[in-house]
Amino acid sequence: MEPISLVSTCELKDGTAAATIEVSVEVPATGEVGRPVQSGPATVTLTLSRADLAGLLPAGTEAVVSRAALKVKVAQKDDSAEAQWELSSPGTPLPADGEVRLVHSGEVPYVTFGAPGEVGFSLEELTLELLSASATAEGTPDIATLTCRPQEGRSGHFATTQVTAVPDTGPSGTPGASAAPADGSGEAAEKAIAVEPPATPVEGGDPCPLEPPVGELDTSEALQPPEGGPLKVSPLLPGTFGCAYAVGLANVRKLNGAMIINDPDQHPALLSVLVGKQTSSRSNGAPGGYYMRTDSIANLTLPDAESTFMAFGFQPVSARVSFENGPVTISVSDVGRGPDRVTVATAYFRQSLRLHDVKVNGTPLDVGSNCGTSKSFKVVLKGVGTYRNALVGGPLNGEVDIPAFSGCGTGGEDLDPLFTASLSGPGNRVFLNQGTVCVPSQSDGLCPPTMPALPGAKTP
Repeated sequence: MEPISLVSTCELKDGTAAATIEVSVEVPATGEVGRPVQSGPATVTLTLSRADLAGLLPAGTEAVVSRAALKVKVAQKDDSAEAQWELSSPGTPLPADGEVRLVHSGEVPYVTFGAPGEVGFSLEELTLELLSASATAEGTPDIATLTCRPQEGRSGHFATTQVTAVPDTGPSGTPGASAAPADGSGEAAEKAIAVEPPATPVEGGDPCPLEPPVGELDTSEALQPPEGGPLKVSPLLPGTFGCAYAVGLANVRKLNGAMIINDPDQHPALLSVLVGKQTSSRSNGAPGGYYMRTDSIANLTLPDAESTFMAFGFQPVSARVSFENGPVTISVSDVGRGPDRVTVATAYFRQSLRLHDVKVNGTPLDVGSNCGTSKSFKVVLKGVGTYRNALVGGPLNGEVDIPAFSGCGTGGEDLDPLFTASLSGPGNRVFLNQGTVCVPSQSDGLCPPTMPALPGAKTP
C-alpha cells in the first residue's frame, strides 16, 4: 500500500502548528466474518517544522527519541470501534532548521468482524511522547507530549477492507448457509467489531515488575577525559529507577554462526536500571576542555538461548546456553563542544556461560550439570554517537574472548577439549540494542517499555 498523507494540526504550548501525518501500513483488501484481519507492521511519520518542535525540548537538543500512540477508528456501517496503535522511534537527529520527520514503526492489533460489509480505517488522533536523546544534565529529562489530529473538515481515512461472509460447510463438505446473515443481523453480529487489546508485556499492570539493580559502579572501561583540569565528581546518587528491553546477537567466530540473545519472540527479560547514579564533569573553559560523564547501573538476568552450529564445518550441534551476568555499568561520556563533540557509551559487565541440553546430529550428549566457561570473562560493549544516554538507549557492540571450558562430561568422559576447541577464543562479536527506559514514577514515563529491533533485523 502506498503511504497516505494526512494534513494535520498539532497542539503546542502556545498555540497550534501545521503538520503532515504519513501512514504506511498493509491493510488486507478483503477479510472474512469471524476471522482476524491482521494489518501491519505500520510506519507512521509526523513531519513538522524544527521551530515548532523547539519549544517542547530542552535547549541544545540535537536528537530526540519518541513514541507514538494512535487512535484509529474502525468503522463498518453504523458500528465502530477504536484501535490503539503503539509505535516507537529509536532516535531522530534534529536539523538546525527546516522540517523534522519523526518516523515510528511497530506491530498493530488485529480486528475481527461479526458481519460482512465495507470497513474503513481512519486516524483520529496521534499523541507523541518526546524525550531529548542528547540530554546530559543530572536527573531525569522531562518528557514532552504533542497531540495532532487531522485538520477540521479533512478525513483521516487511510484504508478500506471488504469483509465477506464465510460459507458454512456441513459434514459432507458442501457449502451451506453463510456464517452471518447478509444484513449483519443475528448472533454472529452481536459484537460486530472486536479489536485485540494492546499487548501488555507484564501482568498486573506493573510495567517494571523488577527490583532496583544492586551492585557497585565500575567505570574502568568508560571513556576518560583528555588530560587537563580536575573533574567535579558527584557523590553517589539514588538514581532514577526504570526498566527496558535489551536484545541482541552473539557470534561464535570458530563456528561462523550466531545466536539470539534475549529473543523478542521467546518471553524476553527486562533490564532493571538506576539511571544517573553518578556524574563527572569539567567545564568547557577548563584546561582539557568540556567533559561530562553519567554513570548508571543495571542488572539483566537473561533467559537461556538456543543455538545450532555446524561443528568442524559438518557436524550439527545444538545446545541451550545459560548466562550468568554481573552488575552492568553504563557510562555515557560527552567530550568537546560544537562540531567536535563526541559521545561514547560503554556498557561493561562480567559473564559466565553454561551449556546444557546438548545434541550432536540430533542425539543427546550428556555434558553434565557444570559444563561451562572455566572463569568469567569481560564483556565491553560500545556505541559511538549511536547511544546518547541510558534513558534513551540504542545500539552497542563489542568483541569478547571466550575462555576454555571445564566440567563437561560424565562417567569419566572429558568433553572439555571438544568445547574449548569449538567455542573458546577471541574475536566473538556481540551486538546489543537497548530500548527506551520506562520510568514508572513519571506520569508520562514512556511506559510500558517497548521492544527494540533485533540488530540486523529489517525495519518497516
